[in-house]
Amino acid sequence: MLAAARRDLLLERLRRDGRLVAKDLARELGLSEDSIRRDLRELDAAGLAVRVYGGALPASPAVADLAARAVVAPDSKRRVAAAAVALIEPGSTVMIDGGTTALALIAALPTTFAGTVITHSPTIASALLDHTADVILIGGRLFKHSGVTCGAAAVEAAGRLSADVFFLGVTGVHAAAGLTTGDEEEAAMKRTLSARAAETFVLASVEKIGAASRYGVLPLDAVAGVITDADPAHAAMRDLAAAGVPVVEA
Repeated sequence: MLAAARRDLLLERLRRDGRLVAKDLARELGLSEDSIRRDLRELDAAGLAVRVYGGALPASPAVADLAARAVVAPDSKRRVAAAAVALIEPGSTVMIDGGTTALALIAALPTTFAGTVITHSPTIASALLDHTADVILIGGRLFKHSGVTCGAAAVEAAGRLSADVFFLGVTGVHAAAGLTTGDEEEAAMKRTLSARAAETFVLASVEKIGAASRYGVLPLDAVAGVITDADPAHAAMRDLAAAGVPVVEA
């Protein structure tokens, strides 16, 4: 089988099964595991897969910068945002991650919400200027790719705060890989914020379900629920259900 045909086959299997196992593919195709691993390395380098021990997972399309992500699955993000807002109690303290689904959450949040919003995203904070809510902006080094603050100063500041609920943004939600994102420091900041909230819910628009990125954020059993409008019959959603992951339907 030519290399281009193998690549197409691997990508189709990723879409169908949500993962690739190198030794199984080598046996099926009559190739060495080294050949399959080389193919997986090339898919990883092209941003089409994420290599993991023994194989690969589908790469998330949500690792692009903030501007590029704004046009990805906007209707899904609006549905997820509406479901997230329904979970917010009047007068509560809400911690909100950065990202385009978080921006959709702010658009859905009534301007009369009289609680407190904590965020490490200047974009989220500025979107709240016309809202009644008190806004606490966590400072630190600005990670321009996602428009959020990270680093030691941001972690230290977050450690002095607490919230009733944290709405977490990730780039991948996968039954095997858990919750992932594309930057190591951003992943650490997300863990810090989650640790400061009584509950964490994941904002998971449809393109993130069944996908994975390079850096782990949290295991799936560390969150109160995954908010998504993905089809429950989708293979990745069935895997999440089998793993006992609470899903909030959007």
